[in-house]
Amino acid sequence: MAELGLNEHHQNEVINYMRFARSKRGLRLKTVDSCFQDLKESRLVEETFTIDEVSEVLSGLQAVVHSEVESELINTAYTNVLLLRQLFSQAEKWYLKLQTDISELENRELLEQVAEFEKAEFTSSNKKPIIDIIKPKLAPLNEGGTTELLNKEILRLQEENEKLKSRLKTIEIQATNALDEKSKLERALRDLQLDQGNQKDFIKAGDLSDLENTVATLKSEFQKTLNDKTENQKSLEESLATAKHDLLRVQEQLSMAEKELEKKFQQTAAYRNMKEILTKKNDQIKDLRRRLAK
Repeated sequence: MAELGLNEHHQNEVINYMRFARSKRGLRLKTVDSCFQDLKESRLVEETFTIDEVSEVLSGLQAVVHSEVESELINTAYTNVLLLRQLFSQAEKWYLKLQTDISELENRELLEQVAEFEKAEFTSSNKKPIIDIIKPKLAPLNEGGTTELLNKEILRLQEENEKLKSRLKTIEIQATNALDEKSKLERALRDLQLDQGNQKDFIKAGDLSDLENTVATLKSEFQKTLNDKTENQKSLEESLATAKHDLLRVQEQLSMAEKELEKKFQQTAAYRNMKEILTKKNDQIKDLRRRLAK
C-alpha cells in the first residue's frame, strides 16, 4: 500500500478515482464492442461483398469508433480538469499554491508503477466486502479553516513567546551572577594588594622577592580568570540581545496574527448581523429619548 508514496487518506482518494476511471473505461469498451456487433448484425448479412461495399462498411465503422473514442478522450480530459479544480480550490482556502510537472505524466517508469499498483489493489480489493470499498468523501473547507489556522499560529507564537521569556530570564540570572563574581574577584585583588603593601616593611629582602613572584603569579591567574569571565559576560550579553530581538519578533508576529484573526471575524456574517442589531437598538434608544424629552 505504499507504492505511490502517499498517506493512507490520499491513497484511498486515488483508489476511488481509479475505480471511477475503470468503470468509465469499461462502459466505453462496451460501446465500441456494440458498434462492431451492430455492424455484424445489420450489414454482414450477405456471403460476398465487393471492394466498394467493404470500403463503405469500414468507413462507417471508422467514423462511429472515432466518434466514441474522441468523446471518451474529451470527457476524460474534462474530468481531470474538474478533479484538479477541486484540489486547487481547497488549497486556495489555505492560501497555498500548488504546482504540477506535466513532464512526469509521460514518465514510463511511474506509469508502470501506477499500473502495478492498480493491478495489485483491484485484484486484492475484489475479495474485500463492499463496505470496506466505500470511502467517505473529503469534507469541503469553509471559512472556519482560515480562523482555525490563525488560532493554531497564535498558540504556537504564544508558546514560543513563553519559551523566549524563560530563556531571557535564565540569561539575565547568569549575567548577574557573572557580574557579582567579577566584583568579588576585583575586591579580592584590591585586598591582596593592600595586604602586600602593609607587609613589605616587615619582610626580608629574600622573602619579599618570593612574595612578589607569588603575587605576580596570582595576578596572572586572576587576570586570566577575569578575561574568561569578561568573554563569558560578553557572550551572555550577546545571547541576551538575541533573545530580546527574538522576543520582539515573536510579539510582532503574535500581534499581526491577532489583527488578522480580528479582521477575519469582522468579515463574518455573525459579526455583521450583530453590528446591524446594535445599530437598530441604538436608533430605537435615541428615538425613545427624543419622545421622552417631548
